[in-house]
Amino acid sequence: MKHCGTRVLETDRLILRRYEIGDAAAMYKNWASDSEVTKYLMWQPHSSVTVSHSIIKEWLNEYSNDNYYHWAILLKENGNEPIGDIAVVHMNEEVSMMHIGYCIGRNWWHQGITSEALNAVIDYLFDVVDVNRIESRHDPRNPNSGGVMKKCGMKYEGTLRSSDWNNQGICDACYYALLKSER
Repeated sequence: MKHCGTRVLETDRLILRRYEIGDAAAMYKNWASDSEVTKYLMWQPHSSVTVSHSIIKEWLNEYSNDNYYHWAILLKENGNEPIGDIAVVHMNEEVSMMHIGYCIGRNWWHQGITSEALNAVIDYLFDVVDVNRIESRHDPRNPNSGGVMKKCGMKYEGTLRSSDWNNQGICDACYYALLKSER
């Protein structure tokens, strides 16, 4: 892999960029405080803007690492207000694999925004970072997340039973992946 960190990515409707400290209020309001958004995630809803602020401060420190990939999702029409998040949440250098996680505010569900963001990240990781495998997973009780993966060309590889956990407890994990050679 040729690590080069989190760069600005642009699509027809979106800008994916590094977080800024001023994003805390939008993050809290648009998704981080919503228990429906975090229902199948591994972190609890934020109890205050202060929590969002502290987490963004941690992320800002990580941007100095060339192998850190984490974007705020912005709709161009909304100006500079993040509406969601997409990041490489795990990587394995030995097999040139990156695992992507994402979430978006409920007001923007079912509009193709997450798929558009994921496609942009997939293109960047394959074309610039030279990753061989991109994978993601979802709780089978959250099929819309799997729909995003399918829409982006990721292939279903199987469901690992009771292999994961989220805010619902121990759960199954449906895995999807795409290889660079499959594009």
